[in-house]
Amino acid sequence: MDVLITADEIRTRLNALAADIVRVYEGKPVTVVGILNGCLMFVADVVRQIDLPLRVAFITASSYRGTSTNAGKLEIHDELLPDIAGRHILLLDDILDTGKTLTRVVAHLIDRGAASVKVGVLLRKIGRQEVPFEPDFVGFTIPDKFVVGYGLDFNDEYRHLPYIGVLPGGQ
Repeated sequence: MDVLITADEIRTRLNALAADIVRVYEGKPVTVVGILNGCLMFVADVVRQIDLPLRVAFITASSYRGTSTNAGKLEIHDELLPDIAGRHILLLDDILDTGKTLTRVVAHLIDRGAASVKVGVLLRKIGRQEVPFEPDFVGFTIPDKFVVGYGLDFNDEYRHLPYIGVLPGGQ
């Protein structure tokens, strides 16, 4: 597997990203909401570096199943989400691909009464976005390749890799 982003590069970039987040929120309490399962490593590494009053929660939002690389119907499950009414939300996700999932999840959080929603993504994939969406925080911009590792998977495998790699044969 070709390594696209090393573990050291991820660590260095997330240090800077966490510092940006702290600056933007200026001491305000934040609820970090991660979109499972791909965000797990990203959320864990970022929240440990955020010196703000914060809560951590998770939702699931997925339109991919098994080995499919084509999106199906988006399903959002927020049973693990605490009351977010009036709270500042930092939504973290592994990758901005088409933008459809993030757009829908942001609207869902606003409908639940969030005071504000800012979005951070580990990866922003170039050339795949189908809806206009600008994240507030971006770890890395990558080419249109099928990537795995550091939380990202193919058929629920490869999430454990400490780096971002291009799946052999994946474009």
